[in-house]
Amino acid sequence: MLDMSWGEIMVIGAVALIVIGPKDLPKALRTVGQMTSKLRRMAAEFQGQFNEAMREAELDEVKKQLQSVNDSVPSLNASFNPIQTIRDELKTSIEAPAATPEKAPEPESTLEASQATAQAPFDASVQAVVEGRTPAPADPLIDLPLPPTVDPATEIAESLRREAEYEAQQAALAEQLSEKPDAKVG
Repeated sequence: MLDMSWGEIMVIGAVALIVIGPKDLPKALRTVGQMTSKLRRMAAEFQGQFNEAMREAELDEVKKQLQSVNDSVPSLNASFNPIQTIRDELKTSIEAPAATPEKAPEPESTLEASQATAQAPFDASVQAVVEGRTPAPADPLIDLPLPPTVDPATEIAESLRREAEYEAQQAALAEQLSEKPDAKVG
């Protein structure tokens, strides 16, 4: 409390008993206790207000820092638009070969020829997407066979039949195993 030892408290108690008297001493102690509790409440309230003021001061500093960051971001953001940048790059890459009417050099091998023909529909679909149109469906480069059509009901029936046969085999095997030990014992 106030770094008082028991001996000092006893001396103060004896002086208070002599000065105040035994009749008024309980009232005086009650009053001292009430004042002590009021002082503690006031100290706790002051400490709470002080801590709140410190938090607000810290928040104000953080708000100032965020505001400075927010103020610096729009200047950077104005020049950075990734979607527009990509769109511009696609337009320039698509329009650059179309702008030059020169004849393209002939491919040296059939692999390069197939890559060049495969690239043309892709370029057209990219051009359509860049311009905001729906791309035309591309012709397939390889004719793929259609998958065989199988009736799901037939597959399910066949699966159930095989499962029933398997269960019947298991039951017969279990019956045979249960009969053999009985025959040996008897």
